[in-house]
Amino acid sequence: MYVQGFLIAVPEGKQAAYRELAQKSAAKFAEYGVTEIVEGWEEDVPDGKVTDFRMAVKAEPGEKIVFSWMIWPDKATCDAAHGKMQEDPFWEEEFGDMPFDGKRMIYGGFSPLFTMGRD
Repeated sequence: MYVQGFLIAVPEGKQAAYRELAQKSAAKFAEYGVTEIVEGWEEDVPDGKVTDFRMAVKAEPGEKIVFSWMIWPDKATCDAAHGKMQEDPFWEEEFGDMPFDGKRMIYGGFSPLFTMGRD
């Protein structure tokens, strides 16, 4: 298992547009081999004293935090998917106008140390 995590600030009024983007993307990622995607919209994200989710993505007033992750069978499948993304015109055709500022997105890939509740 290989996990990619994402943290994004999305304008509150663009929740529907973000959801549409996430759903279209999920279908394509499924073709590439992803096994699970979770997209979480901010509900209870406290402000921190030293750091917090908002500070991490430089969220502006009126933006909500999206916390998401994708689970791949392994890193090799994830890496292959990124190669396919570079060649697939779907991404340019569908997502020329993103509902968030991608420059402030934080992401990374992780090998699990521990999981609970998964087979």
